Amino acid sequence: MKRRDILKAGIAASAGLGFAFAGRASANAETSVNAQITGREQLGRWTCESANAWYAAYPWIMGYNYVPSTAINQLEIWQADDFNAETIDTELAMAAAVGLNTARVFMHDIAWAIDPEGFKKRLDTFLALCEKHKTWALPTFFTNGGPGPHIEIKPGKQPESQQDVHNSAWLQSPGVAKVNDPKQWSKLEDYVTDVITAFAKDKRILLWCLYNEPENQRFGENTLPLMREVWKWARKVNPIHPLTAPYMGYPAVTERSSFPICCFLGENSDIISFHNYGKPEDVQRRIKLFSQFERPIICTEYMGRPVNTLFDIAPMLKEHRIGAIHFGLVNSKCNFHLPWRPKPEDLPEPKVWFHDIFRKDGSPYDPKEIELIKKLTGKTN
Repeated sequence: MKRRDILKAGIAASAGLGFAFAGRASANAETSVNAQITGREQLGRWTCESANAWYAAYPWIMGYNYVPSTAINQLEIWQADDFNAETIDTELAMAAAVGLNTARVFMHDIAWAIDPEGFKKRLDTFLALCEKHKTWALPTFFTNGGPGPHIEIKPGKQPESQQDVHNSAWLQSPGVAKVNDPKQWSKLEDYVTDVITAFAKDKRILLWCLYNEPENQRFGENTLPLMREVWKWARKVNPIHPLTAPYMGYPAVTERSSFPICCFLGENSDIISFHNYGKPEDVQRRIKLFSQFERPIICTEYMGRPVNTLFDIAPMLKEHRIGAIHFGLVNSKCNFHLPWRPKPEDLPEPKVWFHDIFRKDGSPYDPKEIELIKKLTGKTN
């Protein structure tokens, strides 16, 4: 199926579905999901036809990378003493009220390791809240992002927020030491296998992101060997959901990219995902490049004001029926509103926020952004 045909099919399907939450409210979506189940008898990458049929059954994806305002990192999201269902309920409702329909959320192998059953119960609670607010979840397993290995990955009480630092206590998962030591991968296999198995046919989940920004190897991670195994583990479970990991860059543009990892993603992702915080013309180049795969595309991170804004990027992505998942929701402990490297004049609050769209009291950072989101998603009050 050519990309222009994919766009036509998707637009038609979306018009017929309204919000076909999790495939339950629409016969078309239900048929699509059932086709996934019956059609997944053989392990391996989804065909282009299967991936495009899956994508066509959903309305246009517009969402956000979600960290509850009460959490400083992934452990504070998921640990039993910190998991805050009340906050999550409130904040998912804020997002749904303006038409956002997908929440990408980061998990952590340690949060699972210290309490596997409790972790899955809390993930189920999160999915129930997503369902309540007609939101699909996009769980993400591993990440090389964050400040780096100097932030200790330790369960229990997490560091306090540093008010002058963007994302001061985010955690790598599993961390460079485990990434580079195959002897420690058996626990990671148990984590991936257990979680995907528990939710392998759960229609509240949109898809699985297996590894966030694997090209990001600035602290010495040798990501590709582990990533190959992670894909094998997930394929063995064979969930009804597609698998992906995002391109952060590509080798011709940044030295931080990895040509072998980019090749692996192109050959193994069921749907193509990418991140971009660059200028609109750079996003256009990525769209042209990734469209060559003739698979669904979702931008799972964007919006780094003032260079990369909702106003410039979201309409462009919708035009091509590319999913649009910006970074941040409610301004919080992580200080996502600060730029990556704040200057003194950015403190305590920059004139232009970097990420996030709501203040903690629920008021919008920029009411015009909220109006644009409503317009793009067709949300009416």
